[in-house]
Amino acid sequence: MRIVRSMGELDNAFTRASSESLAAFGDGRMFLERYVEAPRHIEVQILADGHGNVVHLGERDCSVQRRHQKVVELAPAAMLSDQLRKTLHDDACRLAKHVNYRNAGTVEFMVDKEGRHYFLEVNPRIQVEHTVTEEVTGIDLVQSQILIAGGATLGDIGIGKQDDIEIRGYAMQCRITTEDPTMNFAPDFGRVEVYRPPGGMGVRLDGEVVVGSRVSPNYDSLLVKLTCKEKSFEAVIQKMYRALSEFRIRGVKTNIPFLLNVLQSETFLSGNFATDFIDTTPSLFQLDSGADDMTKIMTYLGEVAVNGAKHPGAVGPAPTALQPVPPAPSTPTPTPGFKQILDEQGPAGFAKAVRAHQGLLIMDTTWRDAHQSALATRMRTRDLLLSVGHATVCSVAFNLRNEGSKFMSMTWRTMSARP
Repeated sequence: MRIVRSMGELDNAFTRASSESLAAFGDGRMFLERYVEAPRHIEVQILADGHGNVVHLGERDCSVQRRHQKVVELAPAAMLSDQLRKTLHDDACRLAKHVNYRNAGTVEFMVDKEGRHYFLEVNPRIQVEHTVTEEVTGIDLVQSQILIAGGATLGDIGIGKQDDIEIRGYAMQCRITTEDPTMNFAPDFGRVEVYRPPGGMGVRLDGEVVVGSRVSPNYDSLLVKLTCKEKSFEAVIQKMYRALSEFRIRGVKTNIPFLLNVLQSETFLSGNFATDFIDTTPSLFQLDSGADDMTKIMTYLGEVAVNGAKHPGAVGPAPTALQPVPPAPSTPTPTPGFKQILDEQGPAGFAKAVRAHQGLLIMDTTWRDAHQSALATRMRTRDLLLSVGHATVCSVAFNLRNEGSKFMSMTWRTMSARP
């Protein structure tokens, strides 16, 4: 992707981007599109059944982003004119009707500083931030899309017409991740020693974290989603700030101090924030010390009290007698697959092998998405078999060593669907 600000930059930027695309994907064709600088990211939630009925469930403001990843989401969007809001809703529904859309989905737009909006994309799935829409509408989006997939109309699930949907109050979601803001948001991992979440009216938590949970470096750093609801924009910020302050998480670093700074920023409080908000607000990174020194000291003292000190000055010289070494457990040899090609030949060899493969390839992202998608993408094998003529069976074998996944092999086979 290249930003071209003058015609003199076009030839060089196009050539370089096309060559990179050709090397990575085997296709050097490019899209040229308008560059919208520092826009607001507004998305409209829709529901459509298989009978031509489409409704919207309001919009969400997802402009608070870092590296194009959403950090804070709000429904409805603040400081948005009624005319622009209605235009976004109408365009989203008209697009869905035009393509005979059927499902829950999100139509995403960019809004520039002059209030002009541009279509970005449609996400035909439940998104991480769907919780704020559920809170302000009272509609279970996951349940609704499953019922629609089973043949139900919008009327069957209690939405006879657009006027049946009422937006009440404001809802905000913060993504709490195991990242260290002082180290450029490097992922942290380890064992959760203390976990005390907030609670109360209008506070919703989506996650499965308990004391003793282990955060792996191999998957998504999202720990828990915190959603708060209140009657006004200012009130929901206050409730979110209180809920974040009540969190007690020890053992892994989190981005909570950074989120507290976001909620205190004058730009955020004004509601006039855009996608460049984080990058242009260095004060967000002036964080209070998040070092968990007390927990580490108590853990060390407890270890010494129970098992004794381990450093050489406390236990004396190393023993001269050889200690018996237990036999290493036998590990089955993993079946060679694309993971081994990536390890042995690198990205170029991996891309070459994928292009040369003649059969169907499937990517399993279940572990990466973790809890943020586990409940939002429920589908039974029976439903899948009824939807398509063949079922693709993925057998994934994981051989675990210590605490990390060292080998992963995937074998694929296609079999005919049976009743």
